[in-house]
Amino acid sequence: MPEPSGIFDPGFIAVLRHLISVHHTLYPSIPPRDIFFESLVEAAFDKVQKPWAPLKPTVRSYSGHDLLVDDMKLSIKTETGGKTNQKWINITKLCTTEREPWDAETLIGRVLAHLSRYDVILMLRAVWKEKYIHYQLLEIPIEDLRLIKTAQFHPVGKRAGRQSLGADLVLDGEIITHIHFDGSDGKCQVRHFPVTRCAMLEEWDQRLPR
Repeated sequence: MPEPSGIFDPGFIAVLRHLISVHHTLYPSIPPRDIFFESLVEAAFDKVQKPWAPLKPTVRSYSGHDLLVDDMKLSIKTETGGKTNQKWINITKLCTTEREPWDAETLIGRVLAHLSRYDVILMLRAVWKEKYIHYQLLEIPIEDLRLIKTAQFHPVGKRAGRQSLGADLVLDGEIITHIHFDGSDGKCQVRHFPVTRCAMLEEWDQRLPR
């Protein structure tokens, strides 16, 4: 696994774990996701913030980073569904690219522009077990996603109208993930990205109520 960026120190991780535990006292069987997890990340940074590291949240409708910490632009994501796999990451919406024209060159350019707005992607994953949730807190390497600039996209599926496009991202002859542009909703999706390519910040188990 790669080394983490260093922005998430042990104090931050300890506070964030505590806040997630507090969340479960209110919602025993529901992991924090989306803006709820974003709020917990912001609160954790607020608790451990250094004077030299300003914290600047963004408005909810902003299309770029979710949080600015010491001039580092953070994208904050979650994967908490019942089918979350311990070894493979799926991002259902890396970004939205619904505007025309709908062609590979244009869509690749929009994704690269979107990725340029981030320095770090932080993700919380909830892997469901029979009696507990296995949490993974990790950093997704943006450089891997930027390999989209060399991807060869092809039409996929049989839907009428605007057709979806898909391509594998390849590094040193090895497929590391699959990118899918969904023709129905305009979302760019990342499928089957290996956890082993990420910097794992913390893993722990959260017991479920009986």
